[in-house]
Amino acid sequence: MSENKSIASNLVRIIVILSTMVAFVTAGGVAVAPSSEAAVYSSCTHSGCAEAYDSRAIWSSKGYPSTRGWVSWPDGQCNFAGGTHYNNEGQLPAGHSYLEFDVTPRACGAARQSYRLILDRTTGVTYFSPNHYGDFYRM
Repeated sequence: MSENKSIASNLVRIIVILSTMVAFVTAGGVAVAPSSEAAVYSSCTHSGCAEAYDSRAIWSSKGYPSTRGWVSWPDGQCNFAGGTHYNNEGQLPAGHSYLEFDVTPRACGAARQSYRLILDRTTGVTYFSPNHYGDFYRM
């Protein structure tokens, strides 16, 4: 009988530990998937839009590379082309083909931030996401 209580007690501890770990990861933004209820705005009104427009002009001059990797940027910096954006959560029009690009340049290989450009290859429309696909601003 006491062995059953011990097993039950250990099981409860494991469940508490796992639920705490899940809460920590989702609250800390470590591995949070974008919400399927992301907002898609018809114009770019976020404070980061000016930087996104500048970045879009440079990516456009580079022909919007479709391969994933670091790309040389003005002033000796780099920026990251992310390759295909799959629109897994379905916030953007379905059935379209998308590419993703970082907005803010940095040293090659440095940590990436959350600002992204998404190019709709089907229509040519570009979106700015200031929070890693949480919201989209049409540019």
